[in-house]
Amino acid sequence: MPSQPLFHPVRAALAALAAGTAAAVLSGCSSIAAVQSADDAANPACASMMVVLPDVLADLERRETNSQGTAAWGDPAQVVLRCGVTVPGPSTDPCVSVNGVDWVAREGTPGWTLTTYGRTPATEVLFDPNRVPSSTVLAELAPAAAKIPAQGGCTSVDTSVDLP
Repeated sequence: MPSQPLFHPVRAALAALAAGTAAAVLSGCSSIAAVQSADDAANPACASMMVVLPDVLADLERRETNSQGTAAWGDPAQVVLRCGVTVPGPSTDPCVSVNGVDWVAREGTPGWTLTTYGRTPATEVLFDPNRVPSSTVLAELAPAAAKIPAQGGCTSVDTSVDLP
């Protein structure tokens, strides 16, 4: 009786197809967002924030990311968050306070980068305000960002708002 080969191409293809189908079903068919983690992403304070991030942000579904201390919403990603970024020092960039969380804003092309100010570790959020309203993003992220205790804040706040 002939021995069966250890590797059978048809069985391997079927196994790969089954694994891929299972992965697609489990992940809701959205791709994993590739986001580079920040240097201090393993900081325990990031974990307290990450577990309370919203599943939906500005009507965008949260996606799985490939690195610790990161989050993304929308497919393709419209909002990206990284915890553990370098804490910003004094800056001439505008500072806004939304629901008790101070953010230093850097306008870029095409998107903005907002970084928490007065909290260690710092969290940065990247998005295009022409596609996603900044007031919505910051208001919906404020409860999670506030899980990292404030140790200071902006001395001059350009805008301070409390949003629902």
